[in-house]
Amino acid sequence: MNEIKAVLFDMDGVLIDAQEWHYEALNEVLQVFGYEITREMHEDRYDGLSTSKKLQMLTNEVGLPEHIHGMINRVKQDRTLRIAAQNCYPNVSHQVLVSKLKSKNIKVGVVTNSIRQTTEFMLTYAGLLESLDVLVTNQDVSEPKPSPECYLIAMEKLGVSPLQTVIVEDSPYGIMAAKASGATVVTVKSVDEVTLDLLNGVVPGILT
Repeated sequence: MNEIKAVLFDMDGVLIDAQEWHYEALNEVLQVFGYEITREMHEDRYDGLSTSKKLQMLTNEVGLPEHIHGMINRVKQDRTLRIAAQNCYPNVSHQVLVSKLKSKNIKVGVVTNSIRQTTEFMLTYAGLLESLDVLVTNQDVSEPKPSPECYLIAMEKLGVSPLQTVIVEDSPYGIMAAKASGATVVTVKSVDEVTLDLLNGVVPGILT
């Protein structure tokens, strides 16, 4: 087995329980203009995509005017930050996991389809930002997830290969990106699953 030198985490749904915050914030703005992403649409096709991609899909599918994308995106991001400020706080299990990885000289990074402002805000509130060795957002790539570009950029910045990397993901598009990168992929269904036990057997000696 190759030596693991880096663990990369998605953010929303993995380190921060923010998927519902994004869904709620975007719909609040869309409904002003008479549009909505239904729960079925969200679960089937929209979950895990960037806001810009979601808006373009709405334009293609239901005729959302393209000229209001920028306004919707800005207001949505502001609303998301306000929700995060009320609900985002450090998770002890995540703190222990990241600390353990760092103690074993394993690099830690976050790779997300969120924009940098929102990402840094949430990770700061979660007490994780300063522990990261790399952070890649959708503003750092030409193609966000499901493209593997974001993960490949993170590995390049850390100087590690896919065979030396573990990725923790939750959404279908994120899992597609992670698998396409060639790294070892660990999937979760909630932030509560992200613990030392999760990586036991994938990162040798993680529990010792």
